[in-house]
Amino acid sequence: MKKLALLFLSLSFIACQNEKKTINSSDPIETDQTSLSFTYDSVKVSSNVLVKGNENTTDTSKAVISYPVFTDQKINEFIEQKVMNLADEGEHFATYKDFTNAFIKNFDTFSKENKDYGQTWFMDAKVKVEEQNPQYLSFLLTYVNYEGGAHPNSSFTYLNYDPKSHTEIVLDSLINPGSMPELTTIAEKIFRKNEKLSPTASLKDNYFFENDKFSLNKNFSINKKGLKFLYNPYEIKAYAYGITELVIPFADLKDIAKPNSLLNPAN
Repeated sequence: MKKLALLFLSLSFIACQNEKKTINSSDPIETDQTSLSFTYDSVKVSSNVLVKGNENTTDTSKAVISYPVFTDQKINEFIEQKVMNLADEGEHFATYKDFTNAFIKNFDTFSKENKDYGQTWFMDAKVKVEEQNPQYLSFLLTYVNYEGGAHPNSSFTYLNYDPKSHTEIVLDSLINPGSMPELTTIAEKIFRKNEKLSPTASLKDNYFFENDKFSLNKNFSINKKGLKFLYNPYEIKAYAYGITELVIPFADLKDIAKPNSLLNPAN
C-alpha cells in the first residue's frame, strides 16, 4: 500500500508544507500586470496515528492542498471555491486548513473504530497555473485521494478564468451559437485518429460514451496549440487507461470560434 500511495502522490505533484515559489523573469507572466503576480503556497496536515508497514517501517495519513496565491484576491477566491467544491456532499469548508483537517479527522475516527485496518489514507489537491495572459488564466486542478479500496480516486479539471471581468470562461462563450455539433464532428475525427479507429468503428466495446456515441465534455483549456479537452479516468475508458486528452488546432476552429475570442489568437 505504501508503494501505491507513493506512486499516486508523485502523479499529483505533492508540494511541501508552506512551500512558496516566487515567479521569476523566465516564467510566462506579464510583468506589467501586477494583479497577475502569484506565488505557490500549501497546507499540509498529518495524522498522529501511525500505521506499521513492511520491514518495521511506519507511515501516517496525510492531506495536502497546494495552490497559487495571486495579488488579486478575487482570483484567489475563485480558486478556493473550486477546491472547496471537491468536498463530499454535505461537507462545507471555509478554508484549505479546514478541508485538510476534516480529512485527517475522518481517518483518525475510522482508525479508532477499525484498529486492525492497517492502511493509511491520503489526499492531495493541487492547483497549477497552466496558461496566463491579461485576458486568460487556465488552471489545472488535480485531486487524488485514497480512503481504502482497490485504488485511489483521481480527477483532473481545467478551470478557465477571465482576470479582467473576473468571470469563469465557459465553452459556449467561445464558439458561435449552434456550432457545438460541428465542433463535436471535428473532435471525433481527431479522437478516432488518436485512438487508431476507422471512421465507422463502433465505440461500444472499449469506451463509455452515452449511447455509444462520441461526445465532448466541458473540461477544456486553451493552449498554444489550440482547444484542449481532457477526459478523466472512468469517464470514457477503464481506469487503467488513465486520462485521455484531445487537442483541436486553431485552424480547425476558424468557422466555429467567435470573432476576437480566445480561439482566434491571430486576431
